[in-house]
Amino acid sequence: METHDVVIVGAGSAGLATGALLRRAGFEPLLVEAGPEPGAAWRARYDRLRLHTPRLLSGLPGQRIPRHHGRWVARDGVVAYLRSYADQERLDVRTGTRIERIAPDGDAWRLDTADGAIRAQDVIVATGYNGRPFIPDWPGRESFAGELVHSSDYRNPRPYRERDVLVVGVGNSGAEIATDVAEGGASRARLSVRTPPQILRRATAGIPAQLIGIAIRKVPPSWVDPISKAQRRLSIPDLAPQGLPRPEVGVRTSFITTGTTPVLDVGIVDAVRHGRVEIVAAVEGFEGRDVLLADGSRIDPDAVIASTGFRAGLDELVGHLDVLNGRGLPLATDGEPVLPGLWFVGFTPTLGGQLREGSIAARKVAAAVTQARSGRQDSNLRLPPPKGGALPG
Repeated sequence: METHDVVIVGAGSAGLATGALLRRAGFEPLLVEAGPEPGAAWRARYDRLRLHTPRLLSGLPGQRIPRHHGRWVARDGVVAYLRSYADQERLDVRTGTRIERIAPDGDAWRLDTADGAIRAQDVIVATGYNGRPFIPDWPGRESFAGELVHSSDYRNPRPYRERDVLVVGVGNSGAEIATDVAEGGASRARLSVRTPPQILRRATAGIPAQLIGIAIRKVPPSWVDPISKAQRRLSIPDLAPQGLPRPEVGVRTSFITTGTTPVLDVGIVDAVRHGRVEIVAAVEGFEGRDVLLADGSRIDPDAVIASTGFRAGLDELVGHLDVLNGRGLPLATDGEPVLPGLWFVGFTPTLGGQLREGSIAARKVAAAVTQARSGRQDSNLRLPPPKGGALPG
């Protein structure tokens, strides 16, 4: 059986950051990636995607994103940066290999793949909480006569020109896809909304919205909602006549109660305000060619794009270990092992930006793995020590 000191499952941003930090601490981690390249999940996203966080706040530990990618880095720029990061950090990334199951193996762990098993003293799962597309089990969904796809299958508006399109779900992806199909020539673009979202400008007076998410941790909680509500009143026009009223609560309360992040406006506000994207009620089911809405109406779009989110998809991988909560997320993450030698990184929703917060979590995990390994050595366990000293800060 192939044996490694540390195996990281997933070579996205959190996995690469953790691998780089561990390597600097003297370990030689193996990163196992199901896709064809580091950061493969980014390559599969829609063409117009850009980071909602500025370049200077989105780099991984030790390497800034190059200036030529601009302030708001495009999808392909993110992929190029992650690939370059893996190369420059000299990370051992094995692509095209999916870990199917993780199980105890004596005082270590066994990771099963289609090509055989891998044994590791420490395993760090970094596959992220967007691992598996989710479409609700709407009544009549399977018999819908139109086209129904998940937003993960959407690339650009070309297939939807001159077609009536319904986008379901008003997260950032749904808002951008609805705008994209409207601008790309759809005969009609509608956006199905169950709960009116928080909407922020991506930047206000040059200040990125990401800084608001970071600042939430620094200011008294009682200040956050009033500040965010005032900012929306000042920067976002009233869209209630178009079907998007302002939420009664602020950003902090919405995030705590639902776990959803605000929609950052990169076109949806103007598209709704000027009627290019129409707001309709939540989807309740399907009947033939019709989509049934929560207000009792029905519409008959040619295509439905379900921007209804993702699930972590960890059940097959570790569900048998009783380490997941009711939402399918790890019981411990970002610096605390869920079981001895089994760690998770990058599974915490955040208002501070995925890349930035993933790097912070990676530092916690890398430091904790190094400390735990030192403790095991002190207990006279026969484990290979890291080659270097303490983890750099």
